[in-house]
Amino acid sequence: RVICRPTSRAMGNKWIEEELEPGLRVNYRLSRLLDTKESKWQTVDLVDLEPFGRTLLIDGLIQSCQCDEFVYHESLVHPALLAHPNPRSVFIGGGGEGSTARECLRHKTVERVVMVDIDEDVVAFCKQHLPENESAFNDKRFELIIDDAKAVLEKEGTFDVIIMDLDDPLEGGPCYQLYTTEFYAMLKQHLNPGGIFITQGGAAGIKLHSLVWSPIHSTLRSVFDAVTPYTQAVYSFLDEWGYHMASDDASVVAPLSPAELDQRIADRIDGELRFLDGVSYPGLFALSKVHRATLANETMVMSREKGTHAFMHSQGLCVAKSK
Repeated sequence: RVICRPTSRAMGNKWIEEELEPGLRVNYRLSRLLDTKESKWQTVDLVDLEPFGRTLLIDGLIQSCQCDEFVYHESLVHPALLAHPNPRSVFIGGGGEGSTARECLRHKTVERVVMVDIDEDVVAFCKQHLPENESAFNDKRFELIIDDAKAVLEKEGTFDVIIMDLDDPLEGGPCYQLYTTEFYAMLKQHLNPGGIFITQGGAAGIKLHSLVWSPIHSTLRSVFDAVTPYTQAVYSFLDEWGYHMASDDASVVAPLSPAELDQRIADRIDGELRFLDGVSYPGLFALSKVHRATLANETMVMSREKGTHAFMHSQGLCVAKSK
């Protein structure tokens, strides 16, 4: 989702346009532009969109919407933390809006969450405008570091769970080198024995899943002994979204039974999850024949040294402005 511009359809009528892939654009009615901020790295907007409600845009891209951000973040965080027998320490790369940290901090066993985001202005903007994450930013177990996630992780100790909630790998973008064998091999050294790595894996619908989701899986398999791929439809992304859990201990990334998942949720999580439970959980791992065949046939291994990379579609960015 890459092009974002307001267009006038009628008096006082403003629309956001996004290009999802070549030849496919969609429009959303813009109700209000609430605030905007230019940082050293990017532009962040808080808007109300008629179909999605309160929405965070970064460089014109939909990052999260109040109507369904919990689907994305519960799917990112809880399968890994619930799979781990006793997660105490978590490292988050990216995740500046605070929602990933919020979900991690719901786990009673977690004693330390370190979140590293490079953009201080975006983090401050989200702290100001996203009250649902206020408790996470104020939690005594939470540590915020404004820096490059790779540089910080290289100097940190080890963690039970490492989560990369990074931007998609875009050609020329800031994050594509953090989806490579070199990065994953370094990251692996910072996992405790039995530790779990989880990353978002980009668009993973029936058509686009081969762009980056399957190359990420192949790349992780070249570093870790066990990788569990999964997907979940996210309404505001207009597609399925992909994830990968990886570990050198195959037992900890094997899907739990529905009964075991529900028991771990009851025992280990504060409050009630809105999306994930023993009924919805197996659906994450129910990949189609097309997806399974793509994973089986994928040969790309992304490497900085070899110059092999896979990218999500991007044609340039712009920002919604109020007229």
